[in-house]
Amino acid sequence: MGLCWGSPAHDDPQSDTVRPSNSGTSSHFSKNVESSITSSSAERSQFSEAASGSVDGSYSSPNGQILEVPNLKVFSFGDLKIATKNFKSDTVLGEGGFGKVFKGWLDEKTLTPTKTGTGMVVAIKKLNPENGQGFQEWQSEVNFLGRLSHPNLVRLLGYCWEDTELLLVYEFMPKGSLENHLFRRNPNIEPLSWDKRLKIVIGAARGLAFLHALEKKVIYRDFKASNILLDANYNAKISDFGLAKLGPSGGDSHVTTRVIGTYGYAAPEYIATGHLYVKSDVYGFGVVLLEMLTGLRALDTKRPSGQHNLVDWTKPYLSQKRKLKTIMDVRLQGQYSSKAASLAAQLTLKCLEPNPRNRPSMKDVVEALEKVDAIHKPKESKISYTQSASSPHGQQSNLH
Repeated sequence: MGLCWGSPAHDDPQSDTVRPSNSGTSSHFSKNVESSITSSSAERSQFSEAASGSVDGSYSSPNGQILEVPNLKVFSFGDLKIATKNFKSDTVLGEGGFGKVFKGWLDEKTLTPTKTGTGMVVAIKKLNPENGQGFQEWQSEVNFLGRLSHPNLVRLLGYCWEDTELLLVYEFMPKGSLENHLFRRNPNIEPLSWDKRLKIVIGAARGLAFLHALEKKVIYRDFKASNILLDANYNAKISDFGLAKLGPSGGDSHVTTRVIGTYGYAAPEYIATGHLYVKSDVYGFGVVLLEMLTGLRALDTKRPSGQHNLVDWTKPYLSQKRKLKTIMDVRLQGQYSSKAASLAAQLTLKCLEPNPRNRPSMKDVVEALEKVDAIHKPKESKISYTQSASSPHGQQSNLH
């Protein structure tokens, strides 16, 4: 289970931070500034105003909508202590820069705490009081997820704010994150199939497309495999809106903001200028598509020199079918046709265009992926997966 478990703190107004991807080999580049979390009446007033007005306009579709007011339960700290057995260590699901995430149990109808193992399982994220930027992240989650409803966005059930205690309560996603499935090394666990990978990226693409179709567009800003959570049926839901921003207005093409995100996923124009476009999200999506095709992390300094950055290393291989075969995840043998792989690679290249104006919209990405998914599966005997010694994946089987 992950709700950006490994992510460091963010949204410090005095810092320029790009967070490394979770390869376990990269150093953090951040300047953290200490600040205190208070419960003053002025701060609460500002939060209430922001929570009711952060997402403007009205929008509804067969699958998603903006709620007029946040549909969230305000939990007491005492209730969440009961739900998690007083935040007992054996209920910890993970830990990140924001703090620890605990497994809890609530009554499905009343959302009151229940005995362990009864009722509805939830994920409860608890702020580490030493995290100087936690309030901004916590507030952003409430502002966006409190009013945005879509099958491919994780559902925020409620929050708690008592003195310095800040908590968020989410639906529980039993299959965890895409990152955990795509990059785990346990040989006893079956790797994600081609069909499941397509299902996941299509779902995540629909979530991003929903955000970009709103009257006041939402830029997610931190799209990566660890922020895509999976339910019991491998339906994808985007989580962690701590870095989300409202898109440009008044005819502007972008918003200018401090550079903050994750190395390997952040769009080049954003890193270079601080200009954040709606299509900066499309670049991040392209990186995840590339991870889906190769089974390799966006950034991993354990790989040989020249191969640390997955985009820089493999981009030349995406445009040619013969070369593409050498970088495809060997665990997908016999599960896809060369046509499907080629179309997915072409889409990946479009998403990774250096100029954001040349990238497709997320609506177009969804349509393209649905076409890939509709392609008939091959007969395994007709496809060769032999990898040459000169291929960049010559040692790929040893990497998984």
